[in-house]
Amino acid sequence: MAKEQHLRPWFLDLVPALVVFLAAAHVIALGYWIYRLATDRRAQSQRGKFH
Repeated sequence: MAKEQHLRPWFLDLVPALVVFLAAAHVIALGYWIYRLATDRRAQSQRGKFH
């Protein structure tokens, strides 16, 4: 008997790349959020010293 070819839809080939991309985007967003929190706190503490 001839081998049957199991054709997968093309978007199933992109799922692992999409998962990696979304994970990387979340890590970058988390790092940016922490950076903004750290720099915003420093700016607020300096603002209070000028009174």
